Parts: sequence; structure tokens; C-alpha cells
Amino acid sequence: MTNRLAGTTSPYLLQHAENPVHWQPWDEQALTSARVEDKPILLSIGYSACHWCHVMAHESFEDPAVAEVMNRLFVNIKVDREERPDLDHIYQSAHQMLAGRPGGWPLTLFMTPDGTPFFAGTYFPKQPRFGLPSFPDLCEQIADLYRTRATEIAEQNRSLRQALTATLPQRSNGLAHDHNPVDANLQLLLSSFDPRYGGFGAAPKFPHTTDLAFLLRHSDDGETANSALISLTRMAEGGLYDQIGGGFFRYSVDERWEIPHFEKMLYDNALLLGVYADAWALTERPLYGQIIEETIAWAERELQLPGGGFASSLDADSLGEEGRYYRWYRDEIRALLTADEWSVACRHWGLDGPANFENRYWHLRVAAQLAPDDSPSLTASRAKLLAHRAQRAFPRRDDKVLAAWNALMITGMVRAARVLDRADWLASARRAMTFVRTALWRNGRLLASWRDGKAYLSAYLDDYAFLLEALIEFMQADFRSDDMTFALALANALLEHFEDRESGGFHFTADDHEALIHRPKPLHDNATPAGNAVAIQALQDLGRLVGEQRYFDSAERALALFQPQIARPGGISSLVMALEDALTPPATVILRGPRDTVVDWSRRLARAPGKRRLTLALANGIAPLPDALDRPSADSAKAWICTGTACQAPIADFEALRRALSAG
Repeated sequence: MTNRLAGTTSPYLLQHAENPVHWQPWDEQALTSARVEDKPILLSIGYSACHWCHVMAHESFEDPAVAEVMNRLFVNIKVDREERPDLDHIYQSAHQMLAGRPGGWPLTLFMTPDGTPFFAGTYFPKQPRFGLPSFPDLCEQIADLYRTRATEIAEQNRSLRQALTATLPQRSNGLAHDHNPVDANLQLLLSSFDPRYGGFGAAPKFPHTTDLAFLLRHSDDGETANSALISLTRMAEGGLYDQIGGGFFRYSVDERWEIPHFEKMLYDNALLLGVYADAWALTERPLYGQIIEETIAWAERELQLPGGGFASSLDADSLGEEGRYYRWYRDEIRALLTADEWSVACRHWGLDGPANFENRYWHLRVAAQLAPDDSPSLTASRAKLLAHRAQRAFPRRDDKVLAAWNALMITGMVRAARVLDRADWLASARRAMTFVRTALWRNGRLLASWRDGKAYLSAYLDDYAFLLEALIEFMQADFRSDDMTFALALANALLEHFEDRESGGFHFTADDHEALIHRPKPLHDNATPAGNAVAIQALQDLGRLVGEQRYFDSAERALALFQPQIARPGGISSLVMALEDALTPPATVILRGPRDTVVDWSRRLARAPGKRRLTLALANGIAPLPDALDRPSADSAKAWICTGTACQAPIADFEALRRALSAG
């Protein structure tokens, strides 16, 4: 027996295809059923790697008695939040308004047939616990409210829709941009910095990669740089990082980064790659290079698909237990290692102390630093443990390819390849870019998702903005004219279908997207950077590369719209960085000459700390080039430093170029 989810593509929805609940995907058929039958909608939003989504599924959605209640009272709709971030954006905001607290996953909403929620929550247990009612009892109470309190629900729905509309930013004329938000954002982050364990605030702790990237931009200040570097070091040494297989888990449940929530998401690792690359360029600390190398190796081994694209995530659970794939018994490790290897591993990972996971297992983290002579022993131990772990039941992989998340991964890999001079990483990123362009770019528009040979769902703001950013990063590592052509096509589609040309800013959904109860313009960073912020910065960068004023104009309209929000920092580091680049434009460095020489200069500049800049290595023979980049071929390398529309005289010596950039 299956429900309508059996005909979907999402791995998350397919997990629920055999539930006794009569689940339906979000589509016109399901919404029409609610209207025709005059039944409320029970909307459940989650994703395949979500532990508490699995808990609620096992407790309630797989139980025939609970399913009977749901099927009798509601039209039941399941949504994969990774496929439909548009719905997740709207209904997380609605949950905040209805419940008075942030949401999460699973997100559970009860809605009128027009899609307006009148009650919202997250996880509900089958039996009353955690101060929560039982889910079956709640369903009965909600259905009774729908039948007996229709007038009050209708009035509340009107108020909710008005409140959602009120969240859209309103332009304030006459406010001028200045650097005050930059200073305010710095002070806010430093005030919440944890000097002992790194990171920001208390448990649970998330990486906050956009905040770390912002702090590293201001590395000329010792306190600011130190806060970012301490955070990156503690995360790398903690249990947030997989000490055996590489890659980061989603967040830590404690302030010490010791025990994570065990799902591994592509976007977290993608964003952290770029931040660790920036930290390595600043410090050349071996730890940061090691983390980059191991994380890319993990992603290529466990997430990259044969066609080049990257899968979305690995589950927190295996065989129904959270973290089972990653946890260890102490004696299990001892039995796999030699006496000398055990001596080193025991000290390094704190295996001589008490169990740190569920009072009987060890989740590995760095407890003590090793002497350099111990490194070969630890390397051998890790290889043995990785091989042993590979024999366990592997966590479920969500193998859909998302345009936005792959774009983030491409950006992170290319940034790392530029800084550490790794042609193999660049080639791997190129395979992913080729896959996205081949599979998801159709007739001048982008699609959001791909799985099993099928591309589907119209793309969102993040897909366009993140992919444009990835192409700009690629052009700095390996300039190809077709990347520029693709970038221009993406930018033009972004302006045509997402920009609010009257008020400014970018909607999350395109102008021809399905009509929903709200059309947001997200400006806050969450697990990924705000699409509006990335769009602004990418358009400014592209404008500098091609000399196109309308890209600057679009970015300026958006900054003007968000200016009141920028003046009140908190969760907007990406937007503040876009403002910085508008106020103090980064230099564009154009390198022209023999390929080997200009590529070498470009690599050396990628490692050089300093202010953000765009560097284009344009070997002789590359054509066509935009007028803003077109420079004459030369027998020896020459560099032009351009700011705005003005370029300095060409520089023919690398050390002179370095000095000129440092002086600027």
C-alpha cells in the first residue's frame, strides 16, 4: 500500500510513501481536495536527514491508529523543505507569529483550505510528554476548532496575512549609506563571542559561517581576527567535525562543540570550506589546510555523484539510532589498533576519560595535542577506524542535487583550490558546474532540483544568486568566456524575474511562480546566506567585471530598500559585507600575458592577505572579453589595478604589484 507520495522524486517524501497516512504532495490536486471536501489541511514540513522528523514519523505517521485520525479529519500534505524553501520560508514565519517562538523541523501546521495556517507547532509526541499534548488528541481538538470557531479563525487568518505582508521591508527615503552598520555588526558579534570555546552564544551552537567570514574580512584588527580563528580551531578540534572521515555535522548540542546533531549537510561544509580557506590564507596554519583537504575528500567520497553534482545530505540516523554510524566503544577502538597506536589515540581523543555520548559511547574529539612524531601513528589509526566504520550500516543519503547548495559547494571548492593551489579540486568543482549547467539550465531559466535523471521545480532566488557567485569565483580561478556568458544570462534572468524594480530588492520566488499566501524578500542569514545579500554582492562584482551600470543600479535599489534593517545589525553579516563593497569597492586586478605567468601571479595573489579584490588571469588569446577587461596581449605579464572606472598604469613586476595592492 502506498499513498500519492510514491509518485514523487524527493527522497524525503518517498520515505513516507508507505505510511498509512494518506499523504499528498503539495500540488493543485491536494489543495483542491481540501476546498471541495471543506477539510483543514495538515501540513508537515521536514527533510530526509532530520532526526526529529524520523521520531515523529515512527511514533505517529507509521501508526495505523494515528493515521486513521489524520485521514478522517484532514487533507494531509507532506513537503520537503529542501525542495520547497518557498513554502518553508512562509510557514516558518507563520509559526513564529502563531506560536511566539522560532520553528524548526518537523514543522506541523493546521491550515484552512486556502493555505493560511491557524495553528502551528513542530514535533508532537504520540503520547503526552515534554509538556506537549499527544498528537492524536491535538488533531481531534484542531478539527473541532475548525468546525466550531470558523469566524474567529477567519479573523485570525486575515491578521496573519497582514502580519506577513508587514514583514516586507519598506524603503525609507533620505537615509544615506555609511560604515556605521559595519562597526555595529562587529561589536555585536564580539559581544556574543565565547572566548573559551569559540563560536557565538551558548548551546546549541551553530557554525555561523557568514559571521565568521565577516570577521575574517576585518583581520587587520587582532581581536576580530582572533575571535574567528579561535572559533574555527575549536570547531575543527571538536566533535562537530568528523575526526575519522572528515566533514562537519550540522550543529553542536553543547557549548564545547563536543556532541553534534549528526546529520551532515552539503551547505554547511560548502560554506566552511571558504571560511577555512580564508583563514589559511591569513595564517597558513596546517590545521586549516588539513580540514579543507579532509572535508573535500569526504564530500567527493560520500556526496559527489557520478555525473559530478553533489547530493544534499547524510542522515543523522542509521538503523533508527541517531549517531550510530559515528559512535565508538572504547574497547572496539583498542582492538583495532596496535599498542603504540592505541597509546597515541587514547591521549589524543580522550579515550582514557569517561564516555561522552549517552554515557556509554565515545564520539571522538581532540582532547590533547600530539607531538609531531605522533602524527604518523594517528594517521594510521584513522585509516583503520575509517575502514572499520565503512562496514557499518551507512546513513541514508539524500541524493537529490540542489542548484543552490551545489553552487555553494562549487564556490567553496574553487576558493580552496585557488588558495592552496589544487588543480584536482578545481577539476572536481568544474565537473559539478558542468553538471548544474547541463542538467538544470533550460531555455534561459534555472531549475532548482535534479534526481534520477529528472530536473524539476522552478528555481528560487538563492539558486540564481549562489550560482552567479560561483561563476565569479570560477572566473578568478580559471577564466573561460563561456562562464562569463552563463553569468550574464543568469544575472539577466535574475533581474527580469525576481527584482522588484519599483521598490527594490529581490523576491524569493520568480514572477511566474505559483501564487502563495506571501512573497517574501529574505534579508537575514540563516544556515545559508541571505539570497538578497548574495545577489547584491554578485551583481556588484559582475558590474565591475563587465562595466554594466544596470547591475550596479539594481544592487543599489536593493541596498536602499534594506537600509533601515542594515542599520540594526543581527543576522545580516552577508548584507553588511555587500554594503561594505558598495561603499569601498574592491579593486579589480586584471592580469594579461603568457598563461603560465599570469596563472602564477593569480595564485600568489590568492594567498596574499589583505582587502577583498577580484583577480582575473587573462592569458594571451582569451577572447572575446568585455570592454572593462579587455587589455592588449603582452610578451610578459602585466597587471592593471582598477577601482570603479579608473585603472592605474600597467605594472610589469609582481613585487611592485603586491606593494601597490598593500598600499591601496
